[in-house]
Order: sequence, then structure tokens, then C-alpha cells
Amino acid sequence: MYKNNYNVIGVMSGTSLDGIDLAYVSFSFNKKWQFKILVAETVAYSEIWFQKLKTLVSLKRENLNLLDNDYTKYLSETINEFIDRHGLIDIDAVCSHGHTALHQPQSGLTYQMGNLPKIASFIKQKVVCDFRVEDVELGGQGAPLVPIGDELLFSEYDFCLNLGGFANISTTTKNERIAYDICPVNIVLNHYMSQLDLAFDNKGQMASKGEINQDLLEQLNSLEFYQQKPPKSLGLEWVNSLIFPLINSNEMALEDLLRTFVEHISITIANEINKKENALVLVTGGGTYNDFLMERLTFHSNNSIEIPVRKIIEYKEALIFGLIGVLKLRGEVNCLRSVTGASRNHSSGKIYCP
Repeated sequence: MYKNNYNVIGVMSGTSLDGIDLAYVSFSFNKKWQFKILVAETVAYSEIWFQKLKTLVSLKRENLNLLDNDYTKYLSETINEFIDRHGLIDIDAVCSHGHTALHQPQSGLTYQMGNLPKIASFIKQKVVCDFRVEDVELGGQGAPLVPIGDELLFSEYDFCLNLGGFANISTTTKNERIAYDICPVNIVLNHYMSQLDLAFDNKGQMASKGEINQDLLEQLNSLEFYQQKPPKSLGLEWVNSLIFPLINSNEMALEDLLRTFVEHISITIANEINKKENALVLVTGGGTYNDFLMERLTFHSNNSIEIPVRKIIEYKEALIFGLIGVLKLRGEVNCLRSVTGASRNHSSGKIYCP
């Protein structure tokens, strides 16, 4: 018989390299899932790790394996420090996504670092992790995984939109949850801000001062990926091979580049959320703090956009990976075929004990 109350730590590291998100969450089940984020924080990557993770896609597989050992230890230390700092005692499991090093589902490949079995021994806790591999083996995209949490925790919204390294969205249509990546967001904006030794464009102030390069905007908007039907997902490899070369082939001031890409993001997302009328859209992720981006998205959208409290904005993915881990512990479906395109619904992930 399952218990109906769990205290877990959800751990997430996104492609935007903002840092490691950790959320200590209490879940309870009584006909539907309820949650409370008790403690949450983001631990920024050191400059050394930032640079290592930034260049992952250029590494050979054997070098990735070596780096994975170091990253698993680094991640373990970060989790242990989080536990100690907040005096956490009652922990059913640590539910960790790890950090995506390789994601080529069309080739049957996906690799998240930090999911080695020894992580459980390092942190002396039960660990649930490595949630993408089984889905790819079943013919799915292995992404996005968060929509099961959108369905179980945020069902009052017509769309759940996350603005992180990439924009991804989930919604229910024809009684099935579907979800997919829409376009790059912070992975591109932050990349160009780093040329000024800045982590991000604060509130979109620099972008707001630029002018739109119409030729570049049309080129971006017409990329073939945007015409594909879901399930579909994006990775850093796609950005490196298509987005950066396209942008770099156009000579322009940085503020014009940012202005153009913000407009591209806004139009591309609005094209998706405008598919339903009178819809309520929950927006989370670091992109919600880009006031100019939110202004442009609101301009192009026909629907109501809601930004929740800070803990949900910043830690919704860590929260949901906590839930995904709990569902795995219960042997319940945590990965939807309607979302990823896998051959069946399944309970994905690995469980390691110390």
C-alpha cells in the first residue's frame, strides 16, 4: 500500500546554465496531488563548471564519461550542502534530472550527467534520476518531461509555458496532454550578453533599445522546425548549427540583435498560445523576469498571461522533477506517450539506494 505523503528534494540543471535548482517539497495525495515548496534555492555554477558545461557538445563520448564522474561528485556536494544548510532530515528521496550533455533522440541518444549510481552513496540518500533514457529507448523524444506535473499540479491552466534556455509548453487537447519545445530563449539571449561579461539582459533593457532587423526576423521565423508538428524538442546542438550561424551572418549592433531575437521569441510563442481562445496561460522560468520579453509576448498574444509567485516561477521544474521521482517510487506513469511520442506511457527513471 502506497503512502500518500512524501518529502523530497527536486534537483534541476537547465541548458541556460543559470545554476543548479534545488527544492525541498512536501507532496500529499488525496484524490489529487497537492504540494508545498518548503525551501528552494539556486546554486550558481562556478566559472570553471560554467565553461565546462558550455562546451559539452564538442566533447567525445569518452571525455563526457570522465567529466560525468567529476560532475556527479560536484552535484553530490551541492546537494549535501543544501541539506546541511537547511537542516533537512525527513527526506524520502532526492529526485534529480542531472544536466543534459547530449540530446539527439532522432538518433536514439540522450545523456544526462550526474546520474551515476554512486550519487546515492555520496549523499547517503535514495536517489531517483535519469528520467529521459527509457523514453528515448521507447522511441520517444525524451522531452519534455515536465508536462505530467503540469497535468497533475496545474490543471486549471489552459497552457503551461516555461521560459528557460528554451521555451516549452504543455496543454490538453482531445483529452490528451501534449507538450513540445517552441524556440530558444535564454540560451541565445544570455550567450550574446556574455560578450559583455554579463549573465543576462536585466529586464530586457538592452533589447528594448534596439531596432528590429526585419531580414533576420523573417529568416528566424521561417526555420523548418517551427513548421513541424509535435512531439518535437530542441537542444544546444540545433542552436549551434542553425541559430548562431544565422544571427552571426548579419552584422548589427548587440541591442538590435537582442531586439530582433526577443521579437522572434514573442511571435513564435504567441503563434502557439493563440491556437485557443480565452485561454489562461501560466508562465514560469527565468524569462518571466525579462520585462521587455513579457511586454512583447503580451502584445502578440490574444490570451490572459499569468505570472505566479517567485518560488513557482523559479523552481517549477525542480518541483515537478520531485513529483516525477515520487511517481517512479510508486510505480506510476510519469512519462506520457502523447507528449514524447514514445510507444507507451511508462514510469521512467532509475532508483539508487545508498
